[in-house]
Amino acid sequence: MIGSARTACTFSNVSAVKKSASHQYAPKRPAGLALSVAVAAAALLPGLSAPPAAAVPRDDKPAASSTPAPGAPAKPRYDPPPADMSKLGGDQLGQPGTQVRLGAGAPVLPKDVTGRSWIVADAESGQVLAAHNAHWRLPPASTLKMLFADTVLPKFPRDQQHMVTPADLAGMGPGSSLVGVKPNLSYSVHDLWLGVFLRSGNDAVHVLSSMNGGVPQTVKDMQDHADDLQALDTHVVSPDGYDAPGQVSSAYDLTLFARSGLQKKDFREYCSTATAKFPGPEGKDKKRQSIDIQNTNRLLTGDFGLSPYKGIAGVKNGNTTNAGSTFTGVAERDGRVLLVTVMNPESAESQAVYKEAARLLDWGFAASGKVTPVGELVPPKSAQTGAGDRSSPTARSRTDQASAANRGESGGMGIALAVTGGVLVLVAGAVFLINRRWPLRKR
Repeated sequence: MIGSARTACTFSNVSAVKKSASHQYAPKRPAGLALSVAVAAAALLPGLSAPPAAAVPRDDKPAASSTPAPGAPAKPRYDPPPADMSKLGGDQLGQPGTQVRLGAGAPVLPKDVTGRSWIVADAESGQVLAAHNAHWRLPPASTLKMLFADTVLPKFPRDQQHMVTPADLAGMGPGSSLVGVKPNLSYSVHDLWLGVFLRSGNDAVHVLSSMNGGVPQTVKDMQDHADDLQALDTHVVSPDGYDAPGQVSSAYDLTLFARSGLQKKDFREYCSTATAKFPGPEGKDKKRQSIDIQNTNRLLTGDFGLSPYKGIAGVKNGNTTNAGSTFTGVAERDGRVLLVTVMNPESAESQAVYKEAARLLDWGFAASGKVTPVGELVPPKSAQTGAGDRSSPTARSRTDQASAANRGESGGMGIALAVTGGVLVLVAGAVFLINRRWPLRKR
């Protein structure tokens, strides 16, 4: 955060860790600050910088397997995953279909996972435990707000106040999800971020974008940040993830956004908040009322027929006509932190995107240490240091790793260096910091 020192939050919020122990897992804080540094390198693949074509629903063709009931909306049909997807992070990640290398004692993948694209990764080491069409470019829906937050959140102090104008709210798509921001009223930056994370409020996104210089500037900033994160499957058109021609991302890129955002304390706080108070309109006494809001991440808060996931700590869900349901989540269990992303399940099961994410997390925790990784989450380009000194051993090693990445080799998943006592050792080469315990703010 920049600007003035922190002050107390304008409105209270309640973390999911307040829930009963039967539903939530609240990890103990280690003595001192424990950090992991995952070291990895990858070369940029040619031709991936151009804006990709979106996977557009194909409503003009009838369903091959069945005929919809009279009056029922036809389910969109999509092209199959391309055969030449990006190989960034490992050769197997560029292959269509499910990629996994089971070892002795490893459980098989759950059968009831129908997401068009998904990925399970170790958040600390960056190792990808299993994936399915990881680099398929698909509409991301509101999971793109993770990139928006990772890009814009550091720019404004949370206690900064902003008087909303009608122009701030212009340009939102019809049917947008809203938290209830009103013009001619003042909101703190903290309030607006609660609206973004808990209610996926496009109104809050547009106000913050206006503060950032406008929607076009914010889109440019997001694209620049995605490029730095090596999220090369992503093409940003709208900051809120609303369906737009050509706007795409991938399960791989969404996982990169979550991993980067979770470096930030405020990002971790907001994405793990279950319920909060949001400022409403003025009452007859001219005092602002407040409304209760709840996080739409159902693995965090639960829902009918769905319990909160043990150890969940965020991150973001989404749903639009073109994207279907999308979800990226992070969870910790027994000291291990996993990231999972699921895009557009084909199942008609209620809450399918959450249930499939939970099944993949369960599998990941059970399979950890028993599978050979099929790839890795690459670090940001800005985390790579010493690039000019090609005479040094670390520079030569990084060059060798980049060459291997160009050849599609997925070996050398990176070196994990445990750093304790609050001391961060910066290693020459490609470094990326992950907080060991995803510490949440004190409640």
